[in-house]
Amino acid sequence: MSAVPPAKSFFRAMPLVPHPATPSGAARSLVVSLRRKPESLALRYVLTAQMAHVRVPAPRPPARRDGLWRHTCFEIFVAAGRSSAYQEFNFSPSGEWAAYAFAQYREPGEALECLPPAIEARASDAALELEVAMALELRGPLRIGLSAVVEAAEGALSYWALSHPSAQPDFHHAASFALEIDEVRH
Repeated sequence: MSAVPPAKSFFRAMPLVPHPATPSGAARSLVVSLRRKPESLALRYVLTAQMAHVRVPAPRPPARRDGLWRHTCFEIFVAAGRSSAYQEFNFSPSGEWAAYAFAQYREPGEALECLPPAIEARASDAALELEVAMALELRGPLRIGLSAVVEAAEGALSYWALSHPSAQPDFHHAASFALEIDEVRH
């Protein structure tokens, strides 16, 4: 897989908002930029925060790992067209990742076999940036949910997404797939 494209090639920046039930005292903003190619996606998540008050997983060898959402991680949910089936991808600043397939709302489907994404994380006192390049086999128009979990230093989690259609955070909710992207041609 090729390197993450430079910033100028990304789709517009889209702000995520924290769920009202899980505000974050440390995080000020979270913006995601996305670029779709015929067989891949590139994402850039930029969390602006008092990073001393955000718990960021330490770097580890890249590997597939479950439970990343229990700590700071960045996510994308993808559905083809109007299908009720969708895929979930989790990316940790540690370099670890996860991928899941669902037949419909929260109903696991077949195991999702995919190429490992390329993940690069950079942190400063005021921001955490995560760039991801990933293969994507879904074709045609896509519905996308962009989201993240931000863990405060004391362990509290805040849940960020393009939209929050439920009283409780629920990234799997169909209305959370708020971004629609047309098919990309070669």
